Formats: sequence, structure tokens, C-alpha cells
Amino acid sequence: MEILAGLGIGFNAVFSFENLLYCLVGAILGTAIGVLPGIGATATIALLLPITFALDPLPALIMLAGIYYGSQYGGSTTAILVRIPGEGSSVVTAIDGYKMAQKGRAGPALATAALGSLFAGTVATFLIALFALPLSHLALRFGAAEYFALIVLGLVASSTLAHGPVLKSLAMIIVGIMLSMVGTDLYTGSHRLTFGYMALADGISFVVISVGLFGIGEIIRNLENTTQQDLTTTRVKGLFPTLRDFRLMTPSILRGTAIGSFLGLLPGAGATLSSFASYSAEKRFAKGPVKVGDGAIEGVAGPESANNAAAQTSFIPMLTLGLPANPVMALMIGALIIQGIRPGPTVISSNPELFWGLVASMWIGNIFLVILNLPLIGLWVRLLLIPYRYLFPAIIAFCMVGVYAVSLSTVEVVLVSFFGLMGYALMRLRFEPAPLLMGFVLGPLLEEQFRRALIISRGDPLIFIERPISAGLLGCSLLALVLMALPGLRKKRNVVFQEPESI
Repeated sequence: MEILAGLGIGFNAVFSFENLLYCLVGAILGTAIGVLPGIGATATIALLLPITFALDPLPALIMLAGIYYGSQYGGSTTAILVRIPGEGSSVVTAIDGYKMAQKGRAGPALATAALGSLFAGTVATFLIALFALPLSHLALRFGAAEYFALIVLGLVASSTLAHGPVLKSLAMIIVGIMLSMVGTDLYTGSHRLTFGYMALADGISFVVISVGLFGIGEIIRNLENTTQQDLTTTRVKGLFPTLRDFRLMTPSILRGTAIGSFLGLLPGAGATLSSFASYSAEKRFAKGPVKVGDGAIEGVAGPESANNAAAQTSFIPMLTLGLPANPVMALMIGALIIQGIRPGPTVISSNPELFWGLVASMWIGNIFLVILNLPLIGLWVRLLLIPYRYLFPAIIAFCMVGVYAVSLSTVEVVLVSFFGLMGYALMRLRFEPAPLLMGFVLGPLLEEQFRRALIISRGDPLIFIERPISAGLLGCSLLALVLMALPGLRKKRNVVFQEPESI
């Protein structure tokens, strides 16, 4: 009954002109950036953070959430039609989806991706409503030591599941935590890591870090890609799948939804790993007449269901525990903190309209996305004709104006440029910047809980291993690091993130 009452609050909150408008805007933007390769949901949300300052918390979160799960829809369109995956989670969709398009079955492939995403999104949203309350009640029983251990586990998991060597990911987490410590110590009032610059006394803005690393840095990296893709798609006909298609896709959609719903909860896993895992499962379990990899509809249904389910279940740990499961969720936490809301176990009770309104908006947003994606396929593919030499300067100008408008500080504009170059350098050196953002967001909470636990224990560090839950979580963190150091698991992990041709 509590869930039904909460959903009633949510639908009552979301059915206003403003909230529905921002839900539609998020769906449109998400589809557009999903179609355009090289931009991505992380960079787009980072660039749009300054705009959310002028919005109320609920419409801001609805729009940002729509951009995230909307990008999973849009990425499949160009992956199927022109073999350009707009999102990393659509890489494997391009294998069978494009081959289906070459055989004249682009319509059923696109419809399968949309219907699979709609089903997975609906189920994932239901899981948010079902599990959020029990998780928040459980988290309320955590003390400082348990919360510290939980954050450590989240950071370690994000490093072991992120793309690239584990040591590089751990190094990025440490750098992120150090950057979060820049500014004034709230306990002592002394300046830390400011190097005598008073401009850094208030710390480094979350907007500066996110826009620099994921906005400017990503744009500079994409300017290196000078290849052009010819738009050779023809008119798509016959969108509705046959009864035989439905029989083949249904088990794949169910498997993909289950895989994505689980992996979306894990820090660092996200939509990309979910789609790869689902594709591997389809290669093993699909029993259709066409082999997966040769244009099988199961190779589209499974990954597209998985990536959308993962995109939406990743909201569960973010909203209930205050732990981001991926960089986009870290940006969401930053957006909420900017609005004066601290995600965690009390967010449901203290801001019921925000939580349940977001849940309700996901159902509405998924319906918007199906309506937007299928009839407007031609429009979305035409976006690929926009030359990047026109697109990227406009984006850079937009984010610089946005950062300055927020703080009215030229120092932050300079810092954005610095972190943009830093982000580009990290990518060139194969250091993934996503763990850095996770460390930056969770760093203050990690320090706060660590200090609070030591105050409670009067300086005795044994408090972290004397409490069973805390000791268990820290043990899991250590076990994850040990397992990832094993050569066999390292090799399997690298295979997961290979290019689709080598899967």
C-alpha cells in the first residue's frame, strides 16, 4: 500500500504542464545525443548542469533522467541503419541490427529495439518503486562505520568494473578524492590544497569538473576523428514485426531485462556492460534460425532491453543510498546537491514528490520515446549530416557561457579549460576519467563518515572491523581487488570490452 500511495503522489506531481514539458525535452535531447556519436549522455548532462540552477528540483531531475535513458533509445537508430553506434551501449546492436537492415528488415529491427527498451524500462521503473523503500529503510540502520565501508565498496567496484586497467581506475579515484578535498576544512577552518590561491578557498565546483572532463575533454578527443560516414539509408518500411519475430524476441527481451536490471545496480557496470553481457548470453541461448552475429533479431532485442533496464535501475542506489552506479548518476547527485538535496536513505521521506515524481516520469518518458523514435527515424538519422566543425564550437561556447553565468567568475572558466585539457590528456593516456568523477562526488561523504566514525570510537580505527556489517563490506572490497588481480579474470575482463567484431 505504501508503494501505491507513493505512486499516487508521483503521478499527481508529474502531471503538470511544466514537468511533462521537461520530460518531453529530456526525451528529445536524449534521442538526439544518442543518435550523434561522440557526444554521449555524460557530456550532455554535464553541459546542461548550469541550466538546472534555474529550475525546481523535480523538473530538473526529470529532464536529466530523460536525457540518460533516452540516449539508449537513440543510440540504436543509427547503429541499425548506418552502423554508427551513437552510444557505447549500442555497439553490439550494430552487429545484427545493421545486417538486418542490409537484408531489408530495418523496420522490424528498429521496432524490436524500441519495444524491448519500452518493456525493459517499464520493468526497471517498477523495480525502482519496489526496492527503493526497503533499501532506504535498511540504510537508515547504517552507522558512520558502515556507511564508510559501503562507500569504499562502491568506489572499489566502480574501479574493477570500469573499462581499462584496475590500477589506473584506482589512481583516478584517488585523484578525484584529492580534488574534492581542495578548499576549506569544515572541521578546522584551515585551507587545504589551495596552494595559497584564495579563489580555491571554496573548493572546486562540481560543474567545473564535470563540464571540463566530460564536455570539453570529450569534444577535443572527437575532433581527432576526421572520418566521415556516408548516409546511405533508404526509406524504412514495414516497422511492425511478424508473429514469428515476436516469438523469437520475447525470450531475449526477458533475458536482457533481467541482466540489465541486475547489472545496473552495480557501481561502474552500467548500460554498456549490460548490453555486452546480454549479447554474450544471446550467442549462447538464442535458438532462432538465424545465428546471432548474422542478422538475428535476438541480437537486437537482448542488448537493447539490457541497456535500458540498466540505465533505469542505476537510479536505485543513487536515490536510496546516495551512491552513484555510473558517471551519469554521479552527475545526478551533483545536480541534486546543487539544488540543496542530499541523496540518501532520507530522500524518500523528506522529498516524496521528488522521488515518486521521478519514478512516474520514467513511465511517461518511455512512452514519449517510443512515439518519438519510430515515426521520426528519418529526422534522427539526418542529424548525422551536421558537420562537427559547426557543432563542437557551438557546444564549447554554450558550456563556457553556462559556467560563467552560474558563478560570474572568470577563474572557473579558466578551470574548465584546464580540466578540459586534463580530460583529453587522460583519455589519450588511457586513463578513464569516470572513476575520477566518482571519487570527487563521494570524496566529501567518505571523509565525513570516516571522521564521524573515529569521533564515535574516540580515535580507535578498529571500529571499522569490529562492526560486522562494516567488516563484511570492507572484506568484499578487498576480495574484489584480489580477484581482479588474478590473470584469468583480468583476461576475461579485457575480452568483455573488446570491439564488437572480436566478440
